[in-house]
Amino acid sequence: MNMQTLFDASAKTPLAKASAHVMILLCTHNGAAFLQEQLASFLAQDHDDWSLWVSDDHSHDDTVTILERFRDDHPERNIHLFQGPGRGLAANYLSLLCQSAMPVGYVAMSDQDDIWLPDRLSRAVREIQKAARGSAEDKPVLYGSRTRLVDAGLTPIGTSRPVTRAPSFGNALVQNVMAGNTLAMNPAAMALARNAGADTQVPYHDWWLYLLLSGADARLVFDDRPSVLYRQHNSNSLGTNRSFKGKLRRLRMVRNAEYRDWINQNLAALTQHENLLTERHRHQATTLADRNLQGRLGAVRRVWQSGAHRQGRLQSLFIFWAALTRLI
Repeated sequence: MNMQTLFDASAKTPLAKASAHVMILLCTHNGAAFLQEQLASFLAQDHDDWSLWVSDDHSHDDTVTILERFRDDHPERNIHLFQGPGRGLAANYLSLLCQSAMPVGYVAMSDQDDIWLPDRLSRAVREIQKAARGSAEDKPVLYGSRTRLVDAGLTPIGTSRPVTRAPSFGNALVQNVMAGNTLAMNPAAMALARNAGADTQVPYHDWWLYLLLSGADARLVFDDRPSVLYRQHNSNSLGTNRSFKGKLRRLRMVRNAEYRDWINQNLAALTQHENLLTERHRHQATTLADRNLQGRLGAVRRVWQSGAHRQGRLQSLFIFWAALTRLI
């Protein structure tokens, strides 16, 4: 199936066009295989008011050449290229978000190997503005959506899981449902994220933004309509957990204590920036961190008291079992 067919299959009656300049934040590393299709999908957006900010993390393929050619072919666009810090995906995104040359404004994050559906930007801006309506202008808003899963050749293979419980800080403590390739933020949310800085040590930038912004009592918008064709291939940094292989991979991460380490890294980062959290959410984070000082039953009690939960009931029960067995 070609890209245009997938676009047509996802098209619905357009709503009123949202108005805002959006800075697209794209991080790359050896992404030459699929990058040109992603760049083409930016040009196909029905929201035409955007600029592109790219941080390449020391690619050794043709990624930088492709980016430079795209910039030169579109001089009417405001395109900026930077070199990443060379410390992995999360550090690359946070360093780009905190670039001093970038003004505070609306931002939309992009992976290098996906394809955006034509209303990706317009829908994100519209939903953000709707969420902020009736509140103070400086209310932070974080937007995310479902994704349409495709293989390396763009053959549809499914849709990412729906969110069955509203996104919240309690959920963010132990699970990320706000996929980084769908994220968008209003200026207040971007300013808050930049306040935490680029040097925060976290496993995943999208999980961190979900955690930080929910902890600061931002409004969280999860769009049930997919906005991105999420390409599944061997080079994905994590990929979806809908496949049997994906589930096994995540179970292995729990068994090897990677999942526990991720939670602990996130909690340490929250402690570092606790001044940005509400008092209630600081208490939740401290309560969950205290599980490491408790016996097995005490650890389960702290998980319960923190309000930490995953989306499904069985998944949440799994968190209690993992606390009992010291796997988180």
